[in-house]
Amino acid sequence: MQIVSQVREPLITGGKTYKDVTDDICKPVEAAPSKIWLAALTLSLVLLFAGGYFLGDMLWNGIGRWGLNKTVQWAWDITNFVWWVGIGHAGTLISAILLLFRQKWRTSINRSAEAMTIFAVICAAIWPIVHMGRPWLGAYWVLPLPNAFGSLWPNFNSPLLWDVFAITTYFTVSLLFWFIGLVPDFATLRDRATSKVSRIAYGIVSLGFDGSAKTWMHYESVSLILAGLSTPLVLSVHTIVSFDFATSVIPGWHTTIFPPYFVAGAIFSGFAMVLTLMLITRVVYKLEDYITLEHIEMMNIIILVTGSVVGIAYITEFFIAWYSGVEYEQYAFVNRMSGQYWWAYWSMMTCNVISPQLFYIKKIRTSFVMTFFLSIVVNIGMWFERFVIIVTSLHRDYLPSSWLYFTPTLWDIMCYVFTFGLFFTLFFLFAKVCPVINMAEVKAILKDSNSTVYKGRRTIPNELVPEKDRV
Repeated sequence: MQIVSQVREPLITGGKTYKDVTDDICKPVEAAPSKIWLAALTLSLVLLFAGGYFLGDMLWNGIGRWGLNKTVQWAWDITNFVWWVGIGHAGTLISAILLLFRQKWRTSINRSAEAMTIFAVICAAIWPIVHMGRPWLGAYWVLPLPNAFGSLWPNFNSPLLWDVFAITTYFTVSLLFWFIGLVPDFATLRDRATSKVSRIAYGIVSLGFDGSAKTWMHYESVSLILAGLSTPLVLSVHTIVSFDFATSVIPGWHTTIFPPYFVAGAIFSGFAMVLTLMLITRVVYKLEDYITLEHIEMMNIIILVTGSVVGIAYITEFFIAWYSGVEYEQYAFVNRMSGQYWWAYWSMMTCNVISPQLFYIKKIRTSFVMTFFLSIVVNIGMWFERFVIIVTSLHRDYLPSSWLYFTPTLWDIMCYVFTFGLFFTLFFLFAKVCPVINMAEVKAILKDSNSTVYKGRRTIPNELVPEKDRV
């Protein structure tokens, strides 16, 4: 049989055995905290407490501390809310949709992506609550509680209330999916524990997982059910967030392109954040054999595709504004491009449309350094996208007498810093007490990863594949 060249790189390198997988992934959890981890946690705690001081001061004195004004009453806070919700999208996509499509390359990155989803949604939920000004006086009004009038408080016609239910559902299902995936690995840590406290703690959270065939059958059934429930959430959550804008009459917002546009942007930014975190984790925890070039390249391809979709959406918005013949709509988009916030618009276009196109070049797509750099650039660009959509549509409304220029204050910036501190503190703690890679799923693909499949349908060991035949 003639062997056809052009094969994929293996997902797991280094000729690992099942024991190697267990030892390598459990080692960061079982070992004493490293100096790098302690330094990173210390930095995130500094950000958390510094930002927390300003957040507490703002809650005590009111949201007038922010740069809000008569026109731009949605500004830095709602920009960050939408940005954090978008960050959390990749976890559910990797966990649910790629699981249903049997994509094996998800196995080394899904655990951290799921954790990122949980922490990003927590950071996102802070902003609408804080935006209430005195949340302890009115936050409960969004809950469907019976009252003295014999009715329910929430106005179900409001898309802001739809956010509450969408994000709550998303958080609940994602948390359950993440925890269920951890159960087999918790059982492994329980069996390897050397201290009584660790054995009891991991014994509780492993829910009596014994590794029998019947237990695995139940585990896989639950995983598939949760994946099926989670899949619609990938589309629905950011679609509902987009309704906050699309159901309004503000020029630049009132458009039906927002739902698919927001979903593509969320996946785009979410995958970029996963890459940022996984490349750091790969180096710090020495997991180069598990988070390989194949994983990075596949994620870069998704970023390239979704970034192109976002670019098409930007162009389509201008076409819709022109085709509508509505002068207010046309002015909103011309103002975005050439008005006072031109710098934000062109930063968005450069980061979100131009920079991902570099991934067409294989040398860049398979470069760890360039991938790390561009993943940060993408998330900067996606933050500017939300800022441009919100602020540029509000600072020039129907009344020229109320036209103002929004400028964030120190409280705006430090509250944003607080969410970064919270996010990274939670992620670093997660990485210390939980395996950052799903051991069970990596072991399930280990045999396939130790061989290479040619187009001629012949599988041979990797060490027998000529170097020139690899891609």
